[in-house]
Amino acid sequence: MELFAEKSILTVTQLTGLIRGVLEENFDQVWVEGEISNLAMPHSGHLYFTLKDAGAQVRCVMFRASSRALKFKPKDGMGLIVRGRLSVFEPRGEYQLIVEYLEPKGIGALQLAFIQLKERLACEGLFAESHKKPIPKLPQRIGVVTSATGAAIHDILNVLDRRFANVQVLIRPVKVQGEGAAGEIAAAIRDFNRYREIDVMIVGRGGGSLEDLWAFNEEVVARAIFDSRIPVISAVGHEVDFTIADFVADLRAPTPSAAAELVVKSKAELAAELDALTHRLGLAMRRSLDGHWGELNALTRAVKDPSLLLGRLAQRVDDLDERMRRAVRHLLLRRGEKAAFLQNRLRLQNPALQVEQGKELLLGYSARMEKGMARLLERARQETAVNAGKLQALSPLATLARGYSIVRKLPEMTVVRNSGQVEPGDLLDLTFQQGGVRCRVETKRG
Repeated sequence: MELFAEKSILTVTQLTGLIRGVLEENFDQVWVEGEISNLAMPHSGHLYFTLKDAGAQVRCVMFRASSRALKFKPKDGMGLIVRGRLSVFEPRGEYQLIVEYLEPKGIGALQLAFIQLKERLACEGLFAESHKKPIPKLPQRIGVVTSATGAAIHDILNVLDRRFANVQVLIRPVKVQGEGAAGEIAAAIRDFNRYREIDVMIVGRGGGSLEDLWAFNEEVVARAIFDSRIPVISAVGHEVDFTIADFVADLRAPTPSAAAELVVKSKAELAAELDALTHRLGLAMRRSLDGHWGELNALTRAVKDPSLLLGRLAQRVDDLDERMRRAVRHLLLRRGEKAAFLQNRLRLQNPALQVEQGKELLLGYSARMEKGMARLLERARQETAVNAGKLQALSPLATLARGYSIVRKLPEMTVVRNSGQVEPGDLLDLTFQQGGVRCRVETKRG
């Protein structure tokens, strides 16, 4: 017992705290490279992963305050270079690396973020040519989204003033780098679309590093350009610089000055085109007039002597007159022959002759009709006599004449055919051949 009393005994918590202190004091800032695995990104915003190589591994955590500054999305299997400090996660007794900064191994973080966003937006169709809007040939109002103090706006205004001083330029000043720049650029694009008085829009800035140009690689700017109803020209950096905005825009200009040259032609160019068109129109009109003069000269040569032309026309008139006379004589001859033929037919069709023939036919038809009517009447009299005899035989009067009577029940006047239709006390109507009586039933039989 005395042996244990002389020694200092630590609790697990105390031991872990001492180890944590040693690690944090001696490994305050370390750079480590390895391959990421077991990546977890909970809703808290923290990142948990393992950094490993062929011989060992270390648990890592990157808290939300640091992870939200990442421009790219880490994935399992990605090689990383991280900076952080060693500490101990006391509940498990495990040492871990608290990461404050990380970047992809072999490629910069911003470059990787650029590649990832470009691939995703391309898959969504934001770069498709079918969505590109045509740039107007001679815009009246040009909107410019850029910094009010940068060199880009001065270059654009100088070029526009030199090429076409009459065009109206509306400037929407924005931050073009740093925190919040992407949001301001996207808001400016939407403002111009709400204004609706802009024919075309230039969005850009002067040259710089990838970090300086990064606002034009943000997704919010890309979607604002894609959703714009106004055609957008992207003019970011120098000719070698490419941003996400360049791929989404309707037209990419290598520099802001080039954007100003692309958006409007110079007055000199337009005047030259107008002169060329005027020259072409003059040539076309001269060719047309030359052609008409040639036709007029040909007609003039064909006319030559008017008296000769009149002589030919007079001869033509005489020939036509003779031909007309022969045609008239031939027509009159044919008409006379036709009149004689019709007169002969009219004679044969004399109404008096037709009336006489009609009378003879009528007399014949009348005699035949009388004989036919007599035969029909005789046949009808015979049929009537036969039918009268049959009716007489079937007549109820003939039955009554033989002593029978017709019995009807009052008041319905229905004919009584058997004793079952009446009861004692019923009134009956009896009809004889001559006259009839009414009586009451006293008894019935059967």
